[in-house]
Amino acid sequence: MFKFEIEQKVFDIAGVKVGGQPGEYPTVLIGSIFYEGHKMVKDPIRGEFDAKRAQSLINRLEEIAEKTGNPYMLDVVGLTTTAIQKYIDFVADATDAPILVDSTLADVKISGIRHAAETGLLDRIVYNSITHHAKEEEIKALGDVRAKYAVILAYNPKNVWPLGRVEILRGGPSERGLLKVAEEAGIENILVDTAVLDVPSIGLAAEAVSLVKKEFGLPCGGGPLNAILEWRRVEEFGDHAKDMCAASAVVTMQNAGANFILYGPIGRARIVFPAAAMTDATIAYAARLHGVRPKTSEHPLYKIF
Repeated sequence: MFKFEIEQKVFDIAGVKVGGQPGEYPTVLIGSIFYEGHKMVKDPIRGEFDAKRAQSLINRLEEIAEKTGNPYMLDVVGLTTTAIQKYIDFVADATDAPILVDSTLADVKISGIRHAAETGLLDRIVYNSITHHAKEEEIKALGDVRAKYAVILAYNPKNVWPLGRVEILRGGPSERGLLKVAEEAGIENILVDTAVLDVPSIGLAAEAVSLVKKEFGLPCGGGPLNAILEWRRVEEFGDHAKDMCAASAVVTMQNAGANFILYGPIGRARIVFPAAAMTDATIAYAARLHGVRPKTSEHPLYKIF
């Protein structure tokens, strides 16, 4: 285990603290809801869904988060402006947890965060995400609504290696980095996603977590589980192989210093939370050797043993 030399930032998002040195705070686990193909979504265009089923999934998530000590956020994915606004309203009523506003379309994400601002939810909203594709109108819109929190996706198409992720954050003489872009949007509270592309790249993303935290001290993490979900050959190893590999991917990121994990479909919480909690506990116990102790009594070290 290790301790980063520079100060590590900690952000409090609607009562959920994310960031810090390994061992200080539990890993924040972020599950997706209303994503493409989610069976409880009846009409993704109009945002119609099985509300009873959605509430049941959120209730189960709250239960396992309470048992393990790992806080959670919900990544709300919408296909249209109508859908994203309905989803945000529902989740905001169903839980007090922070909400990531997510879509493949920038105008849908912007409509979601505008709706959150109009309904007084901005303190709970994380924009997911600012990427190298971000256009000026998107950045201006974030500034106009005074967005407080955002994820930066540190994917660098010009350099896919770990240092490339640092470079796209930092920028250079001929181009501004994504941290500068976020600054221009008025967003001071940044979470960095180190961009998992496929299963082999999980190691690269984990290495990038360490590099980003070492240089910038920002809360950092990634989403390794979607790559596992798309990995078909693992099914040759039996019914439980994919679940075990998913848990292993989470642990790999945590041991590199990750403060949050985007674990994909909300239903996978039962696999992710116990593995993350155990890893948090072992990291925290070893962190004492470096003079670091948990800063919350709800840490998994005190909850699961």
